[in-house]
Amino acid sequence: MAQLITLDDPRDPRVADYRQLRDVNLRKSLEVAEGLFLAEGEKVIRRAAGCGYPVRSFLMARKWVDGLADVLDRTDAPCYIVDDATIEGITGFAVHRGALAALARRPLPTVKDLLTTPSRILILEDLNDHANVGAIFRCAAALGVDAIVLSPRCADPLYRRSIKVSMGAVFAIPYARMTDWYKGLAAIREAGFRLLALTPDQTATPIDKVAMGDKVALMLGSEGDGLSSHWLKEADTPVCIPMSQGAMDLGVDSLNVVAAAAIACHSLMIG
Repeated sequence: MAQLITLDDPRDPRVADYRQLRDVNLRKSLEVAEGLFLAEGEKVIRRAAGCGYPVRSFLMARKWVDGLADVLDRTDAPCYIVDDATIEGITGFAVHRGALAALARRPLPTVKDLLTTPSRILILEDLNDHANVGAIFRCAAALGVDAIVLSPRCADPLYRRSIKVSMGAVFAIPYARMTDWYKGLAAIREAGFRLLALTPDQTATPIDKVAMGDKVALMLGSEGDGLSSHWLKEADTPVCIPMSQGAMDLGVDSLNVVAAAAIACHSLMIG
């Protein structure tokens, strides 16, 4: 069972994993260097631990101990008990969900190893908004996508904001990160996947008209810029989500990337 340790000093070195959570650049470099990530809230902590991520420590108000008793019983990681002022002094903001956990990252599979069994995957190119990445993982989990491949510059799915928006779905969907953006799609095609490039261009094939086949990879680009011209050229088929004429007349010619991902993932499943 986790050892309960009461703390009242925000500078205590034992809670260094939780410092300055609002400093995105600091947290990204720290978490990668230390091989850790943070989970926030009872539900997300339980999902992370239940998916086998090793717990380094917990940080919470005492009132959350009973609600997480089953998780605490399964680990010998320290659980630091603090009051509201102390947790705000450590993290830099008021933690409304009451509980945090620091967990160890696991090695990611290579893209080649990831693709041995899936038939429906997403490929994300340069999505640098953590909330969008988390929301897309949640869509993928809800709609039966098997795996996700990230380009080298995609945001980290295990960053705290991504995890929170995904409601823990980042723990349920296997993923890998490319090491070579320029040639990365070739390995996916060699694994037998048909590459569909989602674009707002209404001259592209409507995604609900595509015969999906056995293995399909749907490519999604960043909010605003969309897919790069190089990846568009590498795709087998450009596809679009048809927009109504009324929307076009109002100047609405596309959806945000999360809404587009949800519709497109549904098409992958029924196609």
